[in-house]
Amino acid sequence: MPITGVATPADHALQRRTVGTLVGSQMLGGVGVSSGIAVGSLLAEEILGSPDLAGLGGTFQVLGGALIAVPMARIMASRGRRPGLNFGYLLGIAGALALTTAGIVRSFPLLLAGSVLFGGATAANSQARYAAVDLAEERHRGRDLSIVVWATTIGAVLGPNLVGVAGRLANVLGIPSLTGPFLFSLSGFVLAAALLALRLRPDPLLHARARAEAAAVEPLAHHGSVWRGFRVAAGIPAALLGILTVGLGHAVMVSVMVMTPLQMHHGGAELRVIGFVISIHVLGMYAFSPLVGFAVDRYGARPMALVGSGVLIAATLLASRAPTGWSWGLTAALFLLGVGWSFTLVSGSTLIAGSVPVDERAGVQGASDLAMGLAAGGGGALAGLVVGQLGYDVLGLCAAVLAATIAVVALLVRRPVTTA
Repeated sequence: MPITGVATPADHALQRRTVGTLVGSQMLGGVGVSSGIAVGSLLAEEILGSPDLAGLGGTFQVLGGALIAVPMARIMASRGRRPGLNFGYLLGIAGALALTTAGIVRSFPLLLAGSVLFGGATAANSQARYAAVDLAEERHRGRDLSIVVWATTIGAVLGPNLVGVAGRLANVLGIPSLTGPFLFSLSGFVLAAALLALRLRPDPLLHARARAEAAAVEPLAHHGSVWRGFRVAAGIPAALLGILTVGLGHAVMVSVMVMTPLQMHHGGAELRVIGFVISIHVLGMYAFSPLVGFAVDRYGARPMALVGSGVLIAATLLASRAPTGWSWGLTAALFLLGVGWSFTLVSGSTLIAGSVPVDERAGVQGASDLAMGLAAGGGGALAGLVVGQLGYDVLGLCAAVLAATIAVVALLVRRPVTTA
C-alpha cells in the first residue's frame, strides 16, 4: 500500500487486522503459558522429591522472560514485530520440549534451563501489547492496547482447566502425567507463531517507521538496545513515568499474589478455595482491561496511573488486615490487586507507546519489559523473606508504600509528552 506521512484508510484497515491477529495469538500463546505455569512447581517437586526448591522453576521462567526481552528488542528494531514475537515463541517451543524431557528423564537442571527458554513465550505475550499500538490513532491507543491485554484472559482461564485432559493424554503417550500440559503449551506456541507469520503483514512497526520516514526531513536510525532505551526514557518524563508505573505496579502485584496461597494454606484454607481466590485475582487482572483502556483514552494515562496506584494501595492495605486463611476481605483484596495492576499496566504502557519516537520504540519498550520482569522476580523473592521474618501483614504495608510511589511520581509528571 502507498506510504505517506499521515494515516490513511488503508492504515486503519491494517490496524484492525493487526489487532485481530494479535488477539488470536494472545489467546493461543496464553493457553500455552498458563498450561505450563499451572504444573511447573508440581513437576519440580516430583523431580526433586521435595518442595524446598520447587519454586525455582517459576522464578527462572520470570527471569527468562525478562532477559529474553533484550535480544527480542534488537530483533524488532532491525526486522520488525513479527520476527521478534516469533523469536520469543520459538524459544518457548524449545522450553516446552525441554520441560517435557526433564519430566521424563527427571533432570532438575534441564527443568531450570527449560524454564528460562519457556519465558520467551511470556516475553512474546507481553510485547504483543506494544505491537497493537504501532499504527493506532492517538485517541485509541489505550483501547487497542487493552484489547490485546484482555485477550490473555481466555488463555489464562482455559489453560489451567486443560491440565486434567493433558494428564490423561500424557498417560496415553506413556510419559509422566505432569508433562502433559507442556504438550498443550507446545501446541499453543506453534499455532501462535504460525498465525503471526501468516497474518501480521505488513509488519506494523516497519509500516509505522515507513510512514514516519515519509514525513521526516532526514532518514531515521532505528535502535534496539535496551540500555540505550533506558537512557532515552530517562530523558522523556512520560516514558520514565510509564516504565516506573508498569514496573512498580507489577512488583506490587506479584509480591502479594505469590504469598497469598501460602498465607491461606497456613490458615487451613482448602486448595479449591485457594484456587478460587487466585481465579478472582486473574479475573481482576484481565477481564476489565478494555474498560481501563477506554478510561485511559478518555481521561488520560497519567490520571489512570494515579487511579491504579490508589486501587493497589487499597488492595494491599486490605490484604494486610485480613486474617490468616480465607476471608471475603482477602478475596476482595486479591480482586482489587488485579484491577490495580490492570490500570498500571495499560496506563504505563500507553504512556511509553505515546511518548517515544518510532525509531526508539523497540529499545524503550524492551527496557520496560526487562524492568517489569526483574521487578517481578525481585518482588517475589523479597516477599518470601518479608513474610518469613515479619509476616504477611507487613508485606501488605510494604507493598502499599511501593504503590504510593507510583502516585508520587505521577503527580510530579504534570504533562506527559505524546508523540504520534
